[in-house]
Amino acid sequence: MNKKKKKLEFPTAFTVLFIVLILAAILTYIVPAGLYSKLVYDGEMDVFVIEDHEGKTTTVPATQDTLDSLNIKMDVNKFKDGSIRKPISIPDTYQKIAQSPQGLIPIIMSPVQGVMDTVDIMVFVLILGGIIGLINKTGTFDAAIAALSKRTKGKEFLLVVIISLLIALGGTTFGLAEETIALYPILMPIFIASGYDAIVCIAAIYMGSSIGTMFSTTNPFSVVIASNAAGISFNEGLTFRAISLILAMIITLIYIYYYARKVQRDPKNSLIYEDMDKIEERFLKDYDPDNVVPFDWKRILILIIFLAAFPIMIWGVSSGDWWFPEMSALFLAVAIIIIFLSGLSEKEAVNTFLDGAADLIGVVLIIGVARAINIVMDNGMISDTLLFYTSSIIRNMNAGVFAAVQMLLFSILGFFVPSSSGLATLSMPIMAPLADTVGISRAVVVSAYNWGQGWMAFITPTGLILATLEMVDVTYDKWLKFILPLMGIVGVFSIIMLVIHTVL
Repeated sequence: MNKKKKKLEFPTAFTVLFIVLILAAILTYIVPAGLYSKLVYDGEMDVFVIEDHEGKTTTVPATQDTLDSLNIKMDVNKFKDGSIRKPISIPDTYQKIAQSPQGLIPIIMSPVQGVMDTVDIMVFVLILGGIIGLINKTGTFDAAIAALSKRTKGKEFLLVVIISLLIALGGTTFGLAEETIALYPILMPIFIASGYDAIVCIAAIYMGSSIGTMFSTTNPFSVVIASNAAGISFNEGLTFRAISLILAMIITLIYIYYYARKVQRDPKNSLIYEDMDKIEERFLKDYDPDNVVPFDWKRILILIIFLAAFPIMIWGVSSGDWWFPEMSALFLAVAIIIIFLSGLSEKEAVNTFLDGAADLIGVVLIIGVARAINIVMDNGMISDTLLFYTSSIIRNMNAGVFAAVQMLLFSILGFFVPSSSGLATLSMPIMAPLADTVGISRAVVVSAYNWGQGWMAFITPTGLILATLEMVDVTYDKWLKFILPLMGIVGVFSIIMLVIHTVL
């Protein structure tokens, strides 16, 4: 009797992350360790503190003359008004240091440290899961889906367009990214009920955010910090970035449209067809279009209160200096209000909240493990070395080639330094002056940084994508099949726009 061959399955998100973690640790044995001297502003003492590669610190006057003497072409007021808070790399100070390889114990410890470092994000996700559980228990989502389905019949893709554009607007203006995690449990049932699959939902939300943040116009966490660190105003190149954003968004929506139309016409065209029953069971298990609870005033009120939290959250992040602790507190308050409106008993409400939070345990652990990769690379002290060698590669290149290669190099650096503000302050003082040597605007370097890092974020395991996929039960390989062609198109488009930027 022939035994049926076991079908090979793509590893889970956890396994992918641990593989990347081990590869990162191996790099700390191969890539030489090195550091640039760093400069940071001490507001209390009104001085600059310089830390060299040996960890020794010195203080110097916080003046423009000091920055000029260190070849840091930046306005001293950007430090004093709080625009630049993170340490700045000082040009021409790179030094090799003793290798710091990350062995077995650091590898094992890093996920624990990663969880501790990202506990604020985890609390936010768990509270969100609890709220979703409560709202589902009340039947609010089912009633809302039924009402929305009637209104969008035949115009389902309009929902994709509206959601993508709104999220892209948030991404380009203030860096809307991690906050979008809250949207998947809400929108997934709507997309599935409209005849789409989970990938269309991911594409609408994740790619809206990714394109918006990649082609940032006024995002203070990327393009503004990068421009300040490059010694220019963020207004330089703003119009060109805005045009590039519009064109890139059109390309992305066209790509999503053709895939969504194929899936809607025949579900077998879905890249996740084999998993659709499981995904529908998770997100539509209690939804019956022929037997839906009424969308009465109580459910409408619950939905309004829940949705009202999002503009409040956006205002807090963009204007109120909020981060995850404040966002978590906001949604906890919303959860308490919903409990009182739900009509559930105290015991039933609490258990429902806990069950909803438990559904996202896998997501929060992925966030912690992803952070572990960055910890290993930071402790291995190889990021500055990569910056040193990449900056050496592009010196004295042709202007167009310079811009294109810079974008590709920033995409590599973006893998090792996923923080947009961190990469900006690390790299801009080193990379931006190189534009002067080839006779182009430093705004081109800012765009290359933003587009290169954003482009890599489409797939980088150290970013949000694996946590996103875990939320909707889609494996990484299926996402790669969907996104790699679009990634190639957007990459070529970005390089063409950068080359055009060099001659304007």
